[in-house]
Amino acid sequence: MGLFSFLSKEKKEDLDKGLEKTKESIFSRISKAVVGKSKVDDEVLDNLEEILVTSDVGVETTVRIVERIQKRVARDKYLGTSELNTILKEEIAGLLLENTIEDQKGFDFELPAKPYVIMVVGVNGVGKTTTIGKLAYHFKKAGKSVLLGAADTFRAAAVDQLTIWAERVDVPIVTQGMGADPASVAFDTLKSGIARNSDVVIIDTAGRLHNKVNLMNELTKIRKVMQKLIPEAPHEVLLILDASTGQNAFEQAKQFTAATEVNALCLTKLDGTAKGGVAIGISDQFKIPVKYIGIGEKLEHLQIFNRTEFVDSLFK
Repeated sequence: MGLFSFLSKEKKEDLDKGLEKTKESIFSRISKAVVGKSKVDDEVLDNLEEILVTSDVGVETTVRIVERIQKRVARDKYLGTSELNTILKEEIAGLLLENTIEDQKGFDFELPAKPYVIMVVGVNGVGKTTTIGKLAYHFKKAGKSVLLGAADTFRAAAVDQLTIWAERVDVPIVTQGMGADPASVAFDTLKSGIARNSDVVIIDTAGRLHNKVNLMNELTKIRKVMQKLIPEAPHEVLLILDASTGQNAFEQAKQFTAATEVNALCLTKLDGTAKGGVAIGISDQFKIPVKYIGIGEKLEHLQIFNRTEFVDSLFK
């Protein structure tokens, strides 16, 4: 099962399958880059740098990875190209593990507050509503009571979709319909969560373009209203990013983290793209943990992001 093994066999298989497109893309290009080469030299490293950058690992992270491999080549004097995949895996895993942020172990972790309030942000189309439904499923499966709040009131479809997910997962939901004040919905959701003694409250928010000032002002308003009931709320601001957008996901992360206090990230749609390298870059560059990844349509296909397992699946 590779160097690391923290996931169950079934979850590891799902992760392996979810990363197939990225893995095939990177491996096939590395194989072409080393044709006729017996050792890792400057040309191989230049080609590797190009492969990683165009796999959306990001320029800064790519430079750091290549520098680590260069030092290893200098130290070991001779490294065969047949070892490149193993070296790459070890150096990327080592780079990500230098980040002091610990990976979340599971959904059954001890909550730092009750209710534990999660405000979900992100642009439309990234899988925000689906992710909320899957989070509710996993938290409930872990024995926690969950309440949803439909504060994305600018699209009737958003409220309807979240209601469908609430019914599917069998958790309660607070709605006020399309056009309602999002902050009012958030306030009522927290009020209900306190009355119900809920363990986890997850609040959806509008997903308009990330560079719109009004949206960011709205998120600030929602936070302030929630803090009238729970001063520390929201405990988690979870930004959902679509991995298939590659560098655009980086840009959205920059915009949202600059405008609101994001402290957790989720990367969706990793199974449908060859741009899975974005998870490595975002995990490395932002001082915010990637907590969850989406690797398929099923409820179980939302997984907690484990850096070592991710790299192991990508480069084994």
